[in-house]
Amino acid sequence: MTLRITPLADPEPGTSSRRLAWLASGADGAPVGSAFLRLFTKEGQEHLAELEIAVHAGERRHGVGTRLLEAAVAVARAEGRRSVIAQAEQDSAADEFLAARGFRQVLSLTYARLALKDVDLAALAEQDRPGYELTEWDGTVPAELAQSYADARRAMDDMPMEGTDYGTVVWDVERVVAAADAVARRGDLLHTVAAVDTAEGSIVGFSELVVPGDGLGDGQHYGTAVLPEHRGRGLARWMKATSIRRARERHPDLAGLLTDTADGNAPMLAVNAALGYVPTHKAVEYQLDL
Repeated sequence: MTLRITPLADPEPGTSSRRLAWLASGADGAPVGSAFLRLFTKEGQEHLAELEIAVHAGERRHGVGTRLLEAAVAVARAEGRRSVIAQAEQDSAADEFLAARGFRQVLSLTYARLALKDVDLAALAEQDRPGYELTEWDGTVPAELAQSYADARRAMDDMPMEGTDYGTVVWDVERVVAAADAVARRGDLLHTVAAVDTAEGSIVGFSELVVPGDGLGDGQHYGTAVLPEHRGRGLARWMKATSIRRARERHPDLAGLLTDTADGNAPMLAVNAALGYVPTHKAVEYQLDL
């Protein structure tokens, strides 16, 4: 088929990455596929790019995806990137496509959903944890907690990433604020529950939930983590259970909550199961080593 690949550029680069795009169109000019390449720019991830390719179902197996992939990988090489990562649902066409083109599987993820209508709020009541208290906020972290929250983000540094060349995300107050602003700009609602060490007055864990601005559909857990020195005390379950209760109380028409967890993260998988999350599908993280 006659195919044209048109490069595009994202007019608004973020504080931690910039994005390039390609549009594939047929002889009649109709779009048949697209590719997006995110180039990470923050310290600790300058070696990494993330790829998304989508091809119209009726146009597959005609070389559209391959041409888009070639264009994106050429730019990743020119930008000096060491690794390109991409995700596909297990046993999907994208799964087969990536495996056949030099990508290797580096991580398996389990996606799960909690149907809020089935939630027993009384069963989610958690006992206080001695030496800790919970604090909550909507949107951007309050100024007096901003530095402590940014410091607590290192709780994500040892997430089980198996073979992924993900690097280390370096968080500071600027990045924390920018992430919350990005959620607000697209009209969604960010709610964060954090665990505070009462002796030190510092944040030692957090659980983030993003809800559609209209309060309908499904919310999405963005991250739940506890600093290594404070694990094993039930803080993750305490924070996530509180987040679920708040979602039920504040968004009565919200249908469910979604979460995804690396298969190697047994403690968080156990927390999700205990709270009633039901697995919906699995995904595979692939990596192309440049």
